[in-house]
Amino acid sequence: MMPGRIQNCCFLVLALCLQQCHAGGSNAGGSDWRYFMAGGISAATSHGITTPIDVVKTRMQIDPTKYHGNVMLAAKDLVKTEGPLFLLQGLGPTVVGYGFEGALKFGFYEAFKPIFGNLTPNKLVNFFLASIVAGAVASIVLCPAEDVRIRLVSDPTFASGFIAAFMRLLKEEGLASTFTGLNAMLAKQIPYTAAKQVSFDFITAKFYALLKVMNREKTPSIAWTITLLSAAITSVFSCITSQPGDVILTETYKSEHGEKTTLDIINGINANGGLQNFFVGLNARLFHVCGIITSQLAIYDVVKQLLGLAATGAPILQPDHSDLRPNPES
Repeated sequence: MMPGRIQNCCFLVLALCLQQCHAGGSNAGGSDWRYFMAGGISAATSHGITTPIDVVKTRMQIDPTKYHGNVMLAAKDLVKTEGPLFLLQGLGPTVVGYGFEGALKFGFYEAFKPIFGNLTPNKLVNFFLASIVAGAVASIVLCPAEDVRIRLVSDPTFASGFIAAFMRLLKEEGLASTFTGLNAMLAKQIPYTAAKQVSFDFITAKFYALLKVMNREKTPSIAWTITLLSAAITSVFSCITSQPGDVILTETYKSEHGEKTTLDIINGINANGGLQNFFVGLNARLFHVCGIITSQLAIYDVVKQLLGLAATGAPILQPDHSDLRPNPES
């Protein structure tokens, strides 16, 4: 079960978002290649550098009784039995898969925001709808790479690397088999995408609105503080909302392809420990996801600004054309 403090944090984030949706602000988005590029770079980098944590988390979910939720015990055991390089197992599919997934997720989210912008009177609902569609599109691309990654972490003898593992899957089971976990992938990625994209948009906008109320100037250090603090809050919210889907996804790839439906897997998880069983490995994943999202959103904002886009949530300043107005005395 979720600890009380974390649960309260989730309600606080949701309340901030609901309040901000009536206050306006937040980037309007649009179809721009720079969003795709910034998303791809940030996702590939953040997921790549946190691969060791993901390996430990995945192993804890595969064999929960062995490690009893102890992250350090699991890490030490893996280093001892498999060697330190095993912590980088699945790095290739992680970088490639999440690079493409991040490009599509961030890019399509921004592209869909103006499309869904007037669908309902509530901006928060419209942004959630945009994130759901973007998350679904990105999940389809990510599915084969995630299948390969989990196979390599679950069974070190499966193949020598990313390409070899993917070719073995194609040869033995066919391309369609790599999409067997699509339902589980959607169960994980849609809540994750919705919580991450929308929360970050509205939380940063809320902080910038508070900055304006306080008559504080937006300095680089304040802007960085807003980005990092918003990313940290977003990471907790995103992790918790997507944790059940992450457990379902791992269980899906543990079983033989086609052996169980997604509903069978959900019922099996519930039968073996109830609702709390959907949060196995949450401690390791909190650490993992906080590292991913905080670094990812920080990199995303940096790359966006290097490419000429505004920081997330920051008010877009209108150019001053007062000097171009005709002089009434002339």
